[in-house]
Amino acid sequence: MAQHREGLYPFGLSEAQEARALRLHEKNINIDLLFQGPLSPSAIPAEISERIQAECEPYKDEPMAYSAMPAKRILKLVAEGQIPAYREEWYASGITAGNRELHLNDEESIITSMGEVQRQFDGAEWLIKALTAEDIRRAKREGKKAGIVTAQETDGIGRNLELLDALHAFGLRILQLTYNNQNLVGSGCAEQANGGLSNYGRRFVERLNKLGVIVDTGHCGKQTTLDACALSQAPVIASHTGAEAVYPHMRCKSDEEIRAIAATGGVIGVFAMPWFVHHDPQHTTLDHVLDHIDYMVQLVGSDHVGIGTDWPMSDTLWSLIYFKEHVAPKLGFAKGDGPSSETVAGLERYGHFINFTRGLVARGYSDGDIARIMGGNWLGVFEQICG
Repeated sequence: MAQHREGLYPFGLSEAQEARALRLHEKNINIDLLFQGPLSPSAIPAEISERIQAECEPYKDEPMAYSAMPAKRILKLVAEGQIPAYREEWYASGITAGNRELHLNDEESIITSMGEVQRQFDGAEWLIKALTAEDIRRAKREGKKAGIVTAQETDGIGRNLELLDALHAFGLRILQLTYNNQNLVGSGCAEQANGGLSNYGRRFVERLNKLGVIVDTGHCGKQTTLDACALSQAPVIASHTGAEAVYPHMRCKSDEEIRAIAATGGVIGVFAMPWFVHHDPQHTTLDHVLDHIDYMVQLVGSDHVGIGTDWPMSDTLWSLIYFKEHVAPKLGFAKGDGPSSETVAGLERYGHFINFTRGLVARGYSDGDIARIMGGNWLGVFEQICG
């Protein structure tokens, strides 16, 4: 239990409750379906951060390239074995499976990110590419970790649905239909028109169903989410969102959307992003995140709720601050309302992930409910769609 002592959020648990939380956390298959880690700014050595900043400085006049470089540099250093905290933090978290993200902004990014993702699997004998639910179970049995290949945008696919087949063959198992804005598939959550799925988007969803790729509506607009739920022949998910009724942000889902996703047999993942779950990002705590979980469980039941933290980023602190000031507004976020340096108290780094289990214990959830929310629900959808 000593390995979990650092970073424990003060839930006021008794010794018996602490022992129960540790037992459950170690026993359960814990899945963070939108997992930016396992590193975070506080887990990246200062000398590494400073070296990366010096290497990136010549590109400061190119905001998109400059902000993306540090994360790429970090992954390269990890693959070369220069940041042992990558493995250490993942194991300290107790997360059995987390996603490894492809970037499908354009054809170049598709090729580049496929190489970057594959390098993560090739460079770590303890990391398994999860193509089926059994791969995740095997990782748990063997003391390894599983990476689920996902993507959050579809722009690079254009109208070439054959690319979906190739991406599935590579290992893609979860695909978000839109990011914040309008694309060929449908309207994102920042799109004022709220246009729903396009005709092409309907064919897109049908192709995902045929391939066995999970339809993700995390950043989708309301009508796009509802259309996807009505059309899909397989469960639909929202990998990382919140409850609009708890905090009314564009990135949160309405009761109607949450019910629609649950009605497909899908799961709604709650994120831990300070700006999207509580009105004061400087003082957002894990209790505020748990409020969203509680609300969704009361609305649709514990069979349909999971975790997709989406934060903190595997990036340097200086890069995140730059991103918020220069890049986030270009991606549909309101000025000042986007990823930066804030973290949720209780999840400052991924090694503190046991605080989710501890928080659910504190709020009176049963062992079965905790197992479902912490990963069992994600595993069930994964098995149903991906095998």
